[in-house]
Amino acid sequence: MATTILGWVASIAFLAVALVGGYFVLATRKISVQAERAVPASGKFLQLGRHNIHYVEQGQGRPILFIHGLGAQLHHFRHPLFPELADFRCIALDRPGSGYSGRPAGFSGSLVEQADLVARFITELGLERPLVVGHSLGGAVALALAENHPQAVSGLVLLSPLTHLEDELRPEFRSLYIKSPLKRRLIAETVAIPTSLKYAPQTLAFLFSPQAAPKDYGTAGGGFSGLRPSHFYASSADMVAIERDLGAIEARYGELDLPVAVMFGMADRVLDYRLHGEPLAGRIKGLELDLVEGLGHMPQFVEPQRVAAMIRRIAAKAFASERAAGQ
Repeated sequence: MATTILGWVASIAFLAVALVGGYFVLATRKISVQAERAVPASGKFLQLGRHNIHYVEQGQGRPILFIHGLGAQLHHFRHPLFPELADFRCIALDRPGSGYSGRPAGFSGSLVEQADLVARFITELGLERPLVVGHSLGGAVALALAENHPQAVSGLVLLSPLTHLEDELRPEFRSLYIKSPLKRRLIAETVAIPTSLKYAPQTLAFLFSPQAAPKDYGTAGGGFSGLRPSHFYASSADMVAIERDLGAIEARYGELDLPVAVMFGMADRVLDYRLHGEPLAGRIKGLELDLVEGLGHMPQFVEPQRVAAMIRRIAAKAFASERAAGQ
């Protein structure tokens, strides 16, 4: 009798778990379909081995390549900055797994591995030593690119960049720090997307504070595209991979020999300028450091003209050096 009751209890518990899991799977699929309709793939694709990289480009002139941050995609640059830089050839890519770029099995997402892929992208697209603009985690990728492939780039502009390892994981990032690929996949396909949608206002407030997110951030800023399992999985994998080689990248900042500029908001809640911005002034020779009072983590949305002006200043130095070297 007791065994029969326990069996019934176990069966009911299993059924309850299956029903809840099924609900979240269906909810995830519904949200994902809606997200893809709101922000469809809008660029070209470049096959690089097992990678299929989604990118957009606009304009003519010297090339500027944009690398987005954690959990973001190419619209973080296309909408706010491309119109400000119409006389350049602007290219923005989705990093592997983000936006509409694929992420093949076995790709760790380490900063060095991502930088190597960007170097291949530059070569295959025929870019002539572009100026590279990196935001947040994209800034760390840009730094790794300049260190390991100095012949591939002419200068760097880093917006709110990740540059140093932090002593402990911040509470805001704990939900992304999932070491097990299997657990990461299960969460991505079930609870992650409905939960992300539920807490989207708080997330945007954290990213943009003290400024407000643009009203069209979901579409023009590409925000809705993050509401897909593949995007969550890639963001989590990138988060875990940061610690693999950021320390080694940080140790080599003194080797950089190219024009570099950094813009940091002094009110940034995501990355502290005192850890990730100010220390670079003593490490990278000739660094232009712009610390902006009252600015948060998203300068390209809040201060696009100021960002574009910095890009133009560094582009003038970087491309002038290229011309001088070619003479």
